[in-house]
Amino acid sequence: MSDLRTSRTSRTTRTRLVGAATAVVLAALSLTACNDGTGVHAEDVAAAGTPATTPAAHSPSQAKSPATSPAKSAAPAAAATTGTPNSAAGTSATTSKAPAPAGKPVTCEGSNTRTVAAPLNRPVNHMLLTVTNTGSRTCYLYYYPAVRFGEAQAVPPVIEDSQPQAVVTLAPGESGYASVNLSATDGSGTNGRTVKSLTVYFEGRSDNGSVGTGAHPSLPAKGVYVDDSLKVTYWQQSMDDALNW
Repeated sequence: MSDLRTSRTSRTTRTRLVGAATAVVLAALSLTACNDGTGVHAEDVAAAGTPATTPAAHSPSQAKSPATSPAKSAAPAAAATTGTPNSAAGTSATTSKAPAPAGKPVTCEGSNTRTVAAPLNRPVNHMLLTVTNTGSRTCYLYYYPAVRFGEAQAVPPVIEDSQPQAVVTLAPGESGYASVNLSATDGSGTNGRTVKSLTVYFEGRSDNGSVGTGAHPSLPAKGVYVDDSLKVTYWQQSMDDALNW
């Protein structure tokens, strides 16, 4: 009889211990859920000695895991790093410029320029001289053209009021201009004649006469009419300035 009572007492004690342990586990789980607002954590269940498989499968913290974030963020960084040299190379290719003309500037003359003579309808009795730098260096067009029509022994005078404020400077490929007043518009000029050839000489910086070689621009086949009122302008940087005279 005493053995039966002892057995019952032991079972009662184990039941109470199990119940108490269960209550502790439930309390721990409830406290964890309330404190961080993220639900039950698998490590809390494992620490309490209960299976963690089912809660862990639905754990919100597992769904929000940042484990894959570093891999995703690293990909754009790698792509950006890889693209940088290509981008820089593209910029370099786009912004590259042709090298500046080498050497010091020289005087414009027949060997490094091309000269064109074009008679004009307006202003009437005028001719436009266009000189283009065909060399590899910048050149200076000093003073005014010394023109010689046909077999003339002297060159015509310059219109002093046409002198520009600075020496005309021509980079390779650029042009300068001067106009020639061929004859008086009112017929008052003397010694009128038709000429079929023209030579243009270039002044040096010292203004002591022509330098280099002269130019021989073509004239119309019928020639041009000139008289003793013949005169020229200084070299000009723009065509409009040359035609103002």
